[in-house]
Amino acid sequence: MIDTAAFQGKKAKYFTLGCKLNFSETSTFGKMLGEMGVVTAHKDEQADLCLINTCSVTDVADHKCRQAIHRLVRENPGAFVVVTGCYAQLEPEKISKIEGVDLVLGSNEKANLIQFLSEAWVNRGERREERGERNVIYVKTKDIKSFAPSCSRGNRTRYFLKVQDGCDYFCTYCTIPYARGFSRNPTIASLVAQAEEAAREGGKEIVLTGVNIGDFGKTTGEKFIDLVKALDDVEGIQRYRISSLEPDLLTDELIDYCAQSRAFMPHYHIPLQSGSDTVLKLMHRHYDRQLFADKIHRIKEVMPDAFIGVDVMVGCRGETPECFEETYEFLNGLDVTQLHVFPYSERPGTSALSIPYVVSDKDKRERSRRLLDLSDQKTQAFYERHIGQEAEVLFEKATRGRAMHGFTKNYIRVELSLADAKAEYDNQLINVRLGCMNHDKTALKASLNEK
Repeated sequence: MIDTAAFQGKKAKYFTLGCKLNFSETSTFGKMLGEMGVVTAHKDEQADLCLINTCSVTDVADHKCRQAIHRLVRENPGAFVVVTGCYAQLEPEKISKIEGVDLVLGSNEKANLIQFLSEAWVNRGERREERGERNVIYVKTKDIKSFAPSCSRGNRTRYFLKVQDGCDYFCTYCTIPYARGFSRNPTIASLVAQAEEAAREGGKEIVLTGVNIGDFGKTTGEKFIDLVKALDDVEGIQRYRISSLEPDLLTDELIDYCAQSRAFMPHYHIPLQSGSDTVLKLMHRHYDRQLFADKIHRIKEVMPDAFIGVDVMVGCRGETPECFEETYEFLNGLDVTQLHVFPYSERPGTSALSIPYVVSDKDKRERSRRLLDLSDQKTQAFYERHIGQEAEVLFEKATRGRAMHGFTKNYIRVELSLADAKAEYDNQLINVRLGCMNHDKTALKASLNEK
């Protein structure tokens, strides 16, 4: 039995590291605690409860997680500190030894966070030594079976709907399957119900999140394309975006459906990781560069103005200079919009550690710089092709005294000047004319269409 009265008026701080999926989950936790009477603490207030949702995709992420825990403990003396997420699943005992941490929950237990928190909260005044126990609750990877539903927007305009969790791919460089377990998902019916609830709350755009979204259906025997079709029928939701799709799971049927759908936007995010077939094999990826190129060409054939973001890893084991040049030239020749570049990080327990060729940190930095420069060129060229066109923009609430921003259907960031911006434009679809780049080249300036 959860004693909600014990939480009434308590102040909480939330800190999230990592992917959109983590942010979606944290937002849902915050909403659930809010329903119990917990309020979000202001930046300069001390909290009674701190919740850290961690990431472990790189060693830098691990370091940032530890830093965040130490900082929140230091800034909120006496607060009850809960740590969950991928790093908590992989290193629960290490985290539990950090001074000030009260509760560590693994990936399986995240679905019942409120229950575990309530039970631990009762004994929060007792010293750990006196209890003779540590509040570390997790199961081994093979036993992670729960699914924590999440559809929330936090302080954003867009909703994030979690449609899938876990991964069965076990790429050689990756710890995510160990941190989140095997692929699993809820039913299409339950996800449609969550989308309908978001629409009733006034939501207009939903981003589908997950670890390996295209693998949807492992639990229920359903198909991702059927989920897309069902969500497309939800009244009130005017835009959907798919956060990331593995190229081998991005079917022509899905591409063709999205091209003519009511609400799925011409916007894709597709992980490549490497443009070298040699490296893709070392990574145990499920495709080659030709398949990836075919998917890009297919998208552009039916959606010429589609925004395509691509994940690229640099400096992984086995990536010789020749392999990197293959990647660079491959990407240079592809009609993609933006590169999300990140350096390879050694992860304990991964099979990539057995690959003999090691790339120096200096070479990783240089390769990252070259690809980021290429990304800037491609993004700017994509933006400039749209100058002078009319577009429908979903605007987001502006920070006081700042210009208003939003996104077109194909994910071009748009800036509306302070003089033209109005509070009532928040979460509204407004027709604008796209102008030149703004001062820092992060958006196109917009002018309101004459009525």
